[in-house]
Amino acid sequence: MARPRRSQATRLRLLEEGADVFLRQGFHGAGLLEVLSRARVPKGSFYNYFPSKEAFGAEVVRHYAAEFDARLDASAARAEKDAAGALERFYRDLAKEFADAGHGGGCLVGNLSGQLEDSELCRTAMADALRGWAERIARIVALGQAQGALRKDLSADEVAAFMLDSWEGAVLRMKVERSDRPLRRWIEVVLRGWIRA
Repeated sequence: MARPRRSQATRLRLLEEGADVFLRQGFHGAGLLEVLSRARVPKGSFYNYFPSKEAFGAEVVRHYAAEFDARLDASAARAEKDAAGALERFYRDLAKEFADAGHGGGCLVGNLSGQLEDSELCRTAMADALRGWAERIARIVALGQAQGALRKDLSADEVAAFMLDSWEGAVLRMKVERSDRPLRRWIEVVLRGWIRA
């Protein structure tokens, strides 16, 4: 029996639409029919690309994480001269993006973490995403420490872990309060205060 034809462009559309739908509606609230419709993919074709909704969810998380990896890598390239400034630009841009998207958006990993903790497949993808982001942030922090701009009393890994944990908390609070004030406060307290040398 011939294997079904699979298009990378179609797979990418499914992942992008899946990320948007999961971000807005959550994993359990999102129907695959809506994702397929938005991606312009026939109903019967989904399982040519993903064996299950759970596997699709894990791949959506990986896709979303890879986009943030690329953004953090671009910030790391700018950090060679001014790591503190690169971190601030990254988070200011992210805060604006989250605020512009409305308060139903935020971070996909944070949004799904409470819904998918029982799925080992998805939980592993989310843990990998957070670990990758923390490693990238730590590299930028280490540059800032070497530049004398960022605090050195904690390791770059500890600073990055705290930044990531507290940022995710600020994003959660943004959603609850329906205000970008927690993100603005985080930038002022953490990036303009706590992290500085």
